[in-house]
Amino acid sequence: MRKIAIPTDLSENAKNAFEYAMALFNESSIFYILHAYAEAVYLPETLSLPDNQVEIKKKEVAENCEIEINKLIDEMREKFPESNHQFRVLTNCGYLLNEVNQLVNSENIDVLVMGTRGKTNDRNLTFGSNTLQVLKQVQCPVLCIPENYAYKTPKKILFPTNYMVPYQKRELKLVDEICSYYNAEVHVLYVSNFGLVSKRQKTNQAFLKNTLDTDAISFHQIEESSKTNIFNETIDKMKIDLLVMVNSRRTYLEHLFTISTIDKVSLKPKIPFLILQNFKRN
Repeated sequence: MRKIAIPTDLSENAKNAFEYAMALFNESSIFYILHAYAEAVYLPETLSLPDNQVEIKKKEVAENCEIEINKLIDEMREKFPESNHQFRVLTNCGYLLNEVNQLVNSENIDVLVMGTRGKTNDRNLTFGSNTLQVLKQVQCPVLCIPENYAYKTPKKILFPTNYMVPYQKRELKLVDEICSYYNAEVHVLYVSNFGLVSKRQKTNQAFLKNTLDTDAISFHQIEESSKTNIFNETIDKMKIDLLVMVNSRRTYLEHLFTISTIDKVSLKPKIPFLILQNFKRN
């Protein structure tokens, strides 16, 4: 049974991500709905309070969060009456990244789904600060859902790569399952002014072709200019439903995930954005 983590700040963006996950993963799964509320407790006005009053505050916040999450779960059950999912509600007085990492490792989470931005919803930023931290550091696939994105069956997947990182079946498992379940096309995009010149690149390309469970896999090459502009143009031209990228501490995506760089190159996907993590879990 697939294990899916849904971090939520109880915003509309988080709710929309939850709904997308319910629609995409319609086979029986366990959903872990996590709300980390330390920032709602440790406010400047509470720092001078006695310990017992801080504990009361924690209890009140936890109880209110649990009520709101259970309302949200009931709403999802009404929208997806035929689903057979299980739900676990987690309200923890911690900070999001710490709580997410602990959950991912303790429960061996298969995928984490969240909105590109949370409650603060600064539209000048592609990714909110919490989402950006999770993308860079969490040790499982992360699926980001843009604001107000309405679910669409992922029939066309764009997979940009430079073929330099050796992939593993473990990290491609989720993409493989989506391909198989929805009979999706995979368009592998190589952005370079040069062909596949190294044995490593050719080997990694062959691995992708042999690993992904689809006959509809195609390989494209576009000359390099601004990578993300090319991604955005290709998404529109091919009518792509899902963008897949690999995060490795050895690839340019690690460099890309800084706020200044993202803003500079305008990586602002209007479709769901799946990040695969190419490093070993703890």
